[in-house]
Formats: sequence, structure tokens, C-alpha cells
Amino acid sequence: MQMADLVREFITLLVVIDPVGSVPVFLYAVAQVPRSLHRRFALRAVIIATFVLLAFLVGGQFVLETLGLRLGSFQIAGGIVLFLFAMSMIFGESKPDVEIEEARTGDLSRAVFPLAIPSIASPGAMLAIVVLTDNHRQTLSEQAVTAGLLLLVLVITLILLFLASYIHRLIGNTGANIISRVMGIILATIAVDAIIGGLDALTILSVPEPPSSSALP
Repeated sequence: MQMADLVREFITLLVVIDPVGSVPVFLYAVAQVPRSLHRRFALRAVIIATFVLLAFLVGGQFVLETLGLRLGSFQIAGGIVLFLFAMSMIFGESKPDVEIEEARTGDLSRAVFPLAIPSIASPGAMLAIVVLTDNHRQTLSEQAVTAGLLLLVLVITLILLFLASYIHRLIGNTGANIISRVMGIILATIAVDAIIGGLDALTILSVPEPPSSSALP
């Protein structure tokens, strides 16, 4: 796997998981939790999200093939959903505001909802992890690298949650909202690329390989 592919996958996972956008959600979730338990609360949420995302990484494509669905079709559908998700990040209500409002009427533990799901393990992240681990195009070692990148992003998420109070004082909800919308623009670009890749996989559209970084002047 080339460095450009590593960077692309890392950015994709970073954008769809959106660690910074989870900070205000975390602060809401621990509002009634003693400060001494905040780190344990964050760790529990990240562990739950990790198991959910790894389950999609390992079994997502198997489920598709069992249903007789082609990955190219899933890439197109996933790209469309990611694009709509990106549009909601850019033009809709901010991620923290929406998820906090949903949590006010929820009955589940706040470590699970809204923090682990859908703030960290979002539907966009679940779709992205399946698209990034195509069993027919990627070797087991390449999929292991993707899993490693996923774990790296989740570790970054955990660190940011540990530093949540400081980060929130530094950037506030407004800063988190701005970062989330910028990530939405990046995600929209990634979504379009996923749709093009799906069309290419179904041989509907022939797309030339992008030039490697070594070939650039």
C-alpha cells in the first residue's frame, strides 16, 4: 500500500469518526458523572465503538456477499450516503447539537448513546470501513493496515476525550462546529471518489489510475 493510499484512508477515517466533534457530546454525556470517572467513561465509549467498527470491518463485506450484493454497488450506495452525511455536516445542524438533543430523550446509557453510537461509530464510519476493506482488491495485510489506521484514529479520539474540558475551553462549541463543517467538505470529496470507484468496479465507467507521487514534478 502506497503512502498516498495510507494518507487517504487515514483522512477518510478521521473525517467520518470526527473526534473533535465528539468532544461536546462527551461533555454533555458526563455532565452528571463525577470527574474522577470521566476517563473510565471515555474509555468505555471508545471500546464499544471499536468493537462495532471492527465488526463491520471483519463481517461487513461477508454480509453483502451473502445477500448477493456486489461491492461496487455498495460503494456507490455508500458514497451517496456519505455525500448526504457530508451535506448535513456542512449545511445542517452541527453534529454535537443534534446528538445532544437526541440523547435528551434517550433511555440508553450515555456511554453508548450518543457517545459511542452514533458520535464515534457513526453510520458514515460503518459504511466507510466496509468500502475501505474490499476482500477482492485488498490483501489481508492491507486490510490489517486499514484496521491499524482505524485503531489509531480511535486512540486519537480517546486522547481528545481525555482532554475534552481543556479543548472545549479552548475552541468552544463554535470551534467544534467549524471544524465539523470543514470535515464535511472533505468527506463530500471522498464520497464522490467512492461513487466513481464503484462505477469503475462495475465497469460502468473506466477511470485511469491517479499519478503516483513519485511521478509528479
